[in-house]
Amino acid sequence: MGAIGVVRNGLFVSKMSVLTVGCQNKLHEENKALWAQNQELQAKYAEIANQPKSDPQQVSQLQGQIAERDAKIADLQSQLRQPTAGQANDPQIAGIETSFNKQTGDLTVNVPGDVLFDAGRATLKDTSKGTLNKIIGAIKKDYAGKHVFVDGHTDSDPITRTKGMWQDNLDLSAARARAVAQYLSSQGLDPKQVATRAYGDTVPKKTKEASRRVEIVVATR
Repeated sequence: MGAIGVVRNGLFVSKMSVLTVGCQNKLHEENKALWAQNQELQAKYAEIANQPKSDPQQVSQLQGQIAERDAKIADLQSQLRQPTAGQANDPQIAGIETSFNKQTGDLTVNVPGDVLFDAGRATLKDTSKGTLNKIIGAIKKDYAGKHVFVDGHTDSDPITRTKGMWQDNLDLSAARARAVAQYLSSQGLDPKQVATRAYGDTVPKKTKEASRRVEIVVATR
């Protein structure tokens, strides 16, 4: 495992299931490519159609190609708007958010603390393993061999119920990050590529509930 440290940077978070991040990114890229092709076809069509002696067959062919691209773009946009199959009925992935930082290439999966742990504890709930298994499966499929960082976060409330177990929130966040990292490694991720980082309460979110979380950061580059 990597060394534990305190880091004070955060990422913009947008809601998207981790199970479709790789697929969604591919769909977005394909969508962009189709838009570019469509613009080229539109420009070519306008050029030919405005010629005094345009070839009706060539114009018709271009119109068909443009219509075909329009249909593909509409289909891709429909796919991009659809949630993961079964997501709405699957409590194991409720509340999970992901974000992608285009500048660094980091994919961040935000897992709520109450999904993973009981209050003040750093032992994974049995019910949390289904969620983690989904994330592990997605990493193995789309980001095999990439470095993974497990970041522990807490809220700013002092520890009371389990005060004797932890020095402070930073200590608790470190233990939680280790617990998740150890589980990732036990399920097939290379331990040499999984590191932990502890943030404590230094990177809060809008609410205390949201601040209690573990973020799994995949360095996709």
